[in-house]
Amino acid sequence: MTQSATDPEEELRVVIQKVARRIRAERAGDGISDSQLGVLWRLEADGRSTPGQLATAEKVSAPSMNRTLNALEASGLVQRAPSDDDARCVWVTITPSGEQVITETRRLRQQWFHAQLEGLTDDERAALEAVRPILRRLADA
Repeated sequence: MTQSATDPEEELRVVIQKVARRIRAERAGDGISDSQLGVLWRLEADGRSTPGQLATAEKVSAPSMNRTLNALEASGLVQRAPSDDDARCVWVTITPSGEQVITETRRLRQQWFHAQLEGLTDDERAALEAVRPILRRLADA
């Protein structure tokens, strides 16, 4: 069965996707891609990682991750260093410039989202607050 645009479930999916896309559009860094930003977010959270771990976590191939890391390294946003324990292992870490991109992206996204919330009525804000646990459950599934 094909779902039409009038299907409430399809409409909800599309609306959530549009909001997510709009939030993702708020970012620092000239020309940084979603995949590059994803790597920076992960490195900020994890501290360091291997290219293989990053590829697995981001669900991309090793060659694709290598291209992403090459671009990030050329921009000065990450650095690679050989492991002290295993000559075959390379560690990737975020640089201070990469951390600045994350900080500014977070600020821009919060600023945009807060501006959108400011335009809502009290009832609309209450409705969003009521659905937050449900959205969290969907996001964590």
